[in-house]
Amino acid sequence: MKIAVLPGDGIGPEVTKEALRVLDALSLPGLTLFEGDIGAVAYKRHGHPLPAETLEMARAADAVLFGAVGDPSCDSLERHLRPEQAILGLRKELDLFANLRPAKVFDGLEELSPLAPEQAAGFDLLIVRELTGDVYFGDKGERVNDAGEREGWDMMSYSASEVRRIAAIAWNAAKTRGGRVTSVDKANVLETSRIWRETVLEYAAEQGVKDGSSIALDHMYVDNAAMQLVTAPSQFDVIVTGNLFGDILSDLASAAVGSIGLLPSASMGSRETEHGTFGLYEPIHGSAPDIAGQGKANPMATILSAAMMLRHSFRLEAEAVRIEAAVAKALADGIRGGDLGGSHGCEAIGSAIIERL
Repeated sequence: MKIAVLPGDGIGPEVTKEALRVLDALSLPGLTLFEGDIGAVAYKRHGHPLPAETLEMARAADAVLFGAVGDPSCDSLERHLRPEQAILGLRKELDLFANLRPAKVFDGLEELSPLAPEQAAGFDLLIVRELTGDVYFGDKGERVNDAGEREGWDMMSYSASEVRRIAAIAWNAAKTRGGRVTSVDKANVLETSRIWRETVLEYAAEQGVKDGSSIALDHMYVDNAAMQLVTAPSQFDVIVTGNLFGDILSDLASAAVGSIGLLPSASMGSRETEHGTFGLYEPIHGSAPDIAGQGKANPMATILSAAMMLRHSFRLEAEAVRIEAAVAKALADGIRGGDLGGSHGCEAIGSAIIERL
């Protein structure tokens, strides 16, 4: 089982180290790790945030465990050389079109959520975000309009096949959860969203005929979805949406659980290996340069990302559950980093989770 480990910048190496300690504690047979440079550290060493050798390492692996990228010292570089372009490049080159981002309020942490306790207690959902289309990857540019002013423009588009493949990911996820899918769009304004909604409806109808699917489907405009996430979150099970809307809603969901230091993510493609589905796994937080190297980072999101990796890319469900249970037990026992109002450091949190395995 080959894992490409890309720690990256800032706190990336610190949190990745703890996730690797947890994996080591499981004593998994046949696990091989390869480490590569990415982000600012790669630019400084190789002249590019995503060197060819790092990309090839990722392609040859069964899964990628990713830390974080971002360094203020690189903010003045041309856009294509900035650290953040590395993760966009990986998504595009590896065709990682589906981002899975679970968001759940852990028992005992309801008071840390900005939501009312009764709302926080019911917060348990999965956002399935399309990751390689929309305005992020569409044509864009700058022009001068008829009034002589600078004007920026970005192209948003989705093909029916792109919508169908992300809908399939959402359907499969819903079958293992609560059986409900909410498709989020802006079909009352955008032609792209009209195609999105009609395609999701067609896919749902086909699935119902094909296998008698009992998946319940509803649709919601993105502005209403944002409001419902913070007023009645228990109505959601699986949310499927496009790249732009998914970016916004998943960050909103992360705030609702109390800390972005708790949320993992998986970016999946369609490539199957002998072990499972190839994917890239990373915490949703950034590189946090203000605390990098101080041992203050919370590694739980990265450790939970490693659990997702075991589940999806290696079909090791029992081991994934063990990690998730150990994290939940550590939190219940008061093991909390500074992001949760506690004083436990990065290594101490990792050790506490290992003890609870």
